[in-house]
Amino acid sequence: MIKITSDEINILSKYIKDVSGIHLDSSKAYLIETRLKNIIEETGSTSFSDLYTKAKSDVSKALERKIVDAITTNETLFFRDSGPFELLQHKILPDLIDKRSPKDLNVAPLPIRIWSAACSTGQEVYSISIVLKELLFDLSKYNIKLLGTDISDTAIAQASYGSYNKFEIERGLTRDKLQKYFVANGDYWKIKDEIRALASFKKINLLMPLNGIGKFDIIFCRNVAIYFTVEDRKTLFYKIADVLENDGYLIVGSTESLTGVCPRFEPKRHLRSIFYQLKE
Repeated sequence: MIKITSDEINILSKYIKDVSGIHLDSSKAYLIETRLKNIIEETGSTSFSDLYTKAKSDVSKALERKIVDAITTNETLFFRDSGPFELLQHKILPDLIDKRSPKDLNVAPLPIRIWSAACSTGQEVYSISIVLKELLFDLSKYNIKLLGTDISDTAIAQASYGSYNKFEIERGLTRDKLQKYFVANGDYWKIKDEIRALASFKKINLLMPLNGIGKFDIIFCRNVAIYFTVEDRKTLFYKIADVLENDGYLIVGSTESLTGVCPRFEPKRHLRSIFYQLKE
């Protein structure tokens, strides 16, 4: 395997940060080497500098997309860290519906807008969808808009199709939920149309302006900001604050904290779980 030099680490780290927001320091040399190994071979590159030159000169940006796909972690599973989904089912959704439910039940369906900001291959989005279905049952009474975004084209494509192999299905999904919400499709399992219809997917770089995505009642932004610099984290959560409804809910990763990152948010606790809301 071609080894990466310290100068190449600096060059590629800056390039990867510019195109994806992901910050990789010199300690990530092995990660860069292993993640980009296949692309080095496919492109016939003689070094990481050669790969960088080819990526920069590729006007189609196809090589850039391949590099982002390779570097992006995409480590995910259904109902990852069960706490946020229990929080969603037993606290956040009931409170939100109670606050928003009109006294006149004949008005238009109640809107529920949820954003999964780093959805990877879609498992988080479909886990949220299953919670919505199991809690609300009759979804026709609600105007549900669930948006999943990620920087990886490959991840977004799989999320949009909603198809998973045996290994992916067995990571976090119980047998009863598999039988209830998926259909067998050869060696794969595909999410049922009723659940798939709740969600839309879009490629977004979280460090670019969040133009046109609207406002959300609930935002999941878990385990992505940990790959950003401190300054980029601050930028991200200030932007998230701008697209969260005043009484909305933000859920971050179990090891993450917004203390010292974005003073617009304050932490709230429910049982063992933490969520954030905008300060009044």
